[in-house]
Amino acid sequence: MEMFELVLIMLALIGVSNVLNRFIPSVPVPVFQIALGTLFALLPLGLHMTLNTELFMVLFIAPLLYNDGKRTPREELWNLRSPILLLALGLVFVTVFAGGYFIHWLIPSIPLPAAFALAAILSPTDAVAVGALAGRISLPKGILRLLEGESLMNDASGLVAFKFAVAAMVTGVFSLTQATLSFIWIALGGLICGAIVSFLIVWLRIFIRRLGMEDVTIHMLLQILTPFVIFLVTEHLGLSGILGVVAGGIVHAIERDHTESSQAELRVVSHNTWSVILYILNGLVFVILGLQIPNATTTIFQSPDYSNLQVIGFIGIISVGLILLRFIWVYVFWEGSWLMGSGQQMGKPKLTSSVLLSLSGVRGAVTLAAAFSIPYVLQDGSPFPERDLIIFLAAGVILFSLVIASIVLPILSKSPESEKKGDLEEKARIKIIQAGINAVREATNDENRMAAGFVIAEYKRELTKLQNGSGEKWSDTKQNRLELKIRYAGIQAERQEIQNMLSNGDISGELAVQVQEIIDQMEQVMSSRSKMQMAVTLLRVRRMFSKRAITKPKKQGKMDDFEQLRKVRIQTSKAAIAAIHELINDKNREAAQSVIAKYNESIERMQTSFGKFESEDVFNQRKNELKIKAIQAERNEVQALFESGEINWTVAGKMRQYINYLEAGILEPGEEE
Repeated sequence: MEMFELVLIMLALIGVSNVLNRFIPSVPVPVFQIALGTLFALLPLGLHMTLNTELFMVLFIAPLLYNDGKRTPREELWNLRSPILLLALGLVFVTVFAGGYFIHWLIPSIPLPAAFALAAILSPTDAVAVGALAGRISLPKGILRLLEGESLMNDASGLVAFKFAVAAMVTGVFSLTQATLSFIWIALGGLICGAIVSFLIVWLRIFIRRLGMEDVTIHMLLQILTPFVIFLVTEHLGLSGILGVVAGGIVHAIERDHTESSQAELRVVSHNTWSVILYILNGLVFVILGLQIPNATTTIFQSPDYSNLQVIGFIGIISVGLILLRFIWVYVFWEGSWLMGSGQQMGKPKLTSSVLLSLSGVRGAVTLAAAFSIPYVLQDGSPFPERDLIIFLAAGVILFSLVIASIVLPILSKSPESEKKGDLEEKARIKIIQAGINAVREATNDENRMAAGFVIAEYKRELTKLQNGSGEKWSDTKQNRLELKIRYAGIQAERQEIQNMLSNGDISGELAVQVQEIIDQMEQVMSSRSKMQMAVTLLRVRRMFSKRAITKPKKQGKMDDFEQLRKVRIQTSKAAIAAIHELINDKNREAAQSVIAKYNESIERMQTSFGKFESEDVFNQRKNELKIKAIQAERNEVQALFESGEINWTVAGKMRQYINYLEAGILEPGEEE
């Protein structure tokens, strides 16, 4: 029961971390998850989680690396094979050797073999952490692909080096020749074994399909089991399970490319299912990391043998040393187009790219899991020297690398264009419009195809204006306020016109009340965001329940009422235009013309729909439903741009304000009745 409660709490912390990230996108989600996990571990709830290294590797690392191997472009990895090997193999072993001697020199109480073990688990970068940071940091494509390829390979080399270093510490025996041959056997054997097991699983899936079993559930279950089967089989044979699942992911990516068109349904289900699985696993990795930090640090902080400031200083010195070593290695081996093959995709100076690569070497949960796997005693029964201190240093370096990368990388990775506010806003607006177009296309079907065409055409006209430099400024708060002020003046003129028509006997009291309610609704919607949301919700509910009635022929009486309503709306709109013309001056001319254009468009729509009440009503209903979907997609895109750091809080707020204004326009009177 305790473990079940702990799992539920960790899932809740994942959700809380993403909510916090929505409000503070400058802080990566992994940092929130680690902080929440640490905070939860410090609470006196009586729940405790012991990190089982083997279970952690198979349950979390295996499926995550399998997915990375499956989604990483194979051609780009092959083109980057030399720099990937230089980092995943060369840099790892240099880090183990140089870092081991440095740690032993810095902290003499840690024996040299144990120092090598600590350097070994600090040498590999973490694929999960790199992927989490890449979601909000605009790294050059070449650097991002290089980091992905490095993190897929260096876990194996680092853990193998760690294994031999620990063995040397425990037994006191070490053979360089034996270690080299064993590494080659474990690495190559892991790749080959992973590929073979993957081929067997692919063959099994094909065999099941030939038997006529096309059930998506069965095939999805096989996909979920695949990384665990590969890892367990490979590890059981004494080979590298990490490289095995990477090879398995690549094999399954090849198989997916050949069968993608014939398994459309499975592809959709697989994408959605794996999205949920990876979201949960990624979050759990960092939450578990946070849960382990208090255990890893409490012993050292409470020990009289160590000065707290001194051990924190050790963390900073070791972390900076690892960054400098990584920088020197990258800088020395950078020759021309070393990173990119052609070098054209980098677009960064040699020094800047070297710094980006150096700071992107984030350590993660694999490092801490390996640290906890250090045995408690040596072969002679004596305690493993400085085990607690090694775990503490590993945890500290993980946090240091993650925090430094989160702070410095967003600054260094900004392109010159992003520093120009106007260009930044223009690019963001284009992305938002495209998001709206994509949402309409996804919602298009045979029934609403014509309405979708009209909506997409409106978006494309706006996109064309923007690209030609003639589009209105979304972020112009002053302009939006002027338009709202003028729109209020138009509404007051409409309300006065209704009173005049009622006094002259041109309309009945019932019709006057009906039109007045519509105008009151528009005024409320424009004055309050919450009221706007309520109005849109009520509109959707009303449409849902009235859809059947709309598609049936209307009675003559209803058509006559509808015609009278439209005539009144045309007259009130003309009165509003006349009132706005009297208010035009040099300061509000552009805003007034924009509002007048909307009124004229509404008048033209109502005039041209005469005699086509039924088709026009259905058309407007479908068009507005699509507009609502598009506006929600635009709002989501604004949030995504804000979280990724492409726009700041001010720009995001201005864009949301403009989208709210557009949403109010969907409730334009005359379209919904």
